[in-house]
Amino acid sequence: MPDGVPVEYPVEVAWEGGMRWRGGPEGGPTLLTDGERKAAPSPVDTLVVSLAACSAIDVVDYLEKRRTPPTAASVSVRFSRAAEHPRRLTDVHLIYRVSTDSPREHVERAVQLSFDKYCSVAGSLAPDTRIDWEIEISPPAGGE
Repeated sequence: MPDGVPVEYPVEVAWEGGMRWRGGPEGGPTLLTDGERKAAPSPVDTLVVSLAACSAIDVVDYLEKRRTPPTAASVSVRFSRAAEHPRRLTDVHLIYRVSTDSPREHVERAVQLSFDKYCSVAGSLAPDTRIDWEIEISPPAGGE
């Protein structure tokens, strides 16, 4: 197993009853997950949200560095899971909607770099999890 860099903070997860669990870094912000998807997203939903957010952070950062920051961004995600336990993710399709002056090729490059190099959540998924994506670009708010 490769050597990793230890994270300086532990994460605690505490049972709140039923299938609800709350967790986060000690003394820091927490999030709730609910295996029944009533009070909060399920753990798998949370993983998918984490994947989209991780990649979207990379995309926004890349565009900001190119001096064409988005004025709005969102990601829609469709995914499939294995039929048998452990019912892991098998396919993920992300649609990035970005309002920016950046040319399409820069937004595409940002997304590709996220999955090829920067997004630690994507890098933590099983190697055979199929991830694909598309982008929709609109002019920034107030643009022509």
